[in-house]
Amino acid sequence: MLFKRTLATATKSIKPPVQLFGLDGTYATALFTAASKTTSIESASKSLINLQKTIELDPKIQNFLSNPALSSEDRSNVVKILSNFEKLDSSVSNLLKVLGENNRLNLLPLIFKNFKILNDSYNGIVEAIVISSNKLDSKILKKIENSIIKSKFVGEGKTLNLKNEINPDILGGLIVEVGDRTVDLSVSSKISKLNQVLKEAI
Repeated sequence: MLFKRTLATATKSIKPPVQLFGLDGTYATALFTAASKTTSIESASKSLINLQKTIELDPKIQNFLSNPALSSEDRSNVVKILSNFEKLDSSVSNLLKVLGENNRLNLLPLIFKNFKILNDSYNGIVEAIVISSNKLDSKILKKIENSIIKSKFVGEGKTLNLKNEINPDILGGLIVEVGDRTVDLSVSSKISKLNQVLKEAI
């Protein structure tokens, strides 16, 4: 990958704190490594946050980014527009150019998420989301928090940032997301698995 090759020396600086998978994870990891060498992880993180806000506020840009049929020239123009909106960290600008050249601009939302995982882990923060069909009582949430803190997902000396999100579609139970790991204990998941078993049995 061009982005990784041109920044190969960066791999000798700060080692990514967690291993990410998929193409989006590869790009996020390459950006983390590059930023640690060329500018700073904090600077890259701030640029990504500002860039994410800009994209979320403009539906037209969102449509451009999700359109795989854009010509090379159009992708280049989109990158220029994004770069001009904010004073981006140089490593982030470089990433945008590479994504544009490789027709991978649609990966940006996932790269935002994955880089946040890397940045939080680097700063000793572990993000966790508990998804439930209804808002959880503070006592129950505290019990879940204590369980996660004691688990292998949160290392010693790290801070857990736990959030409760509501999704009625899961019908009941919980879905727990810690970093890049997911534990699905939802009723909808159990029904789905049951349906699959029944289909295979017929």
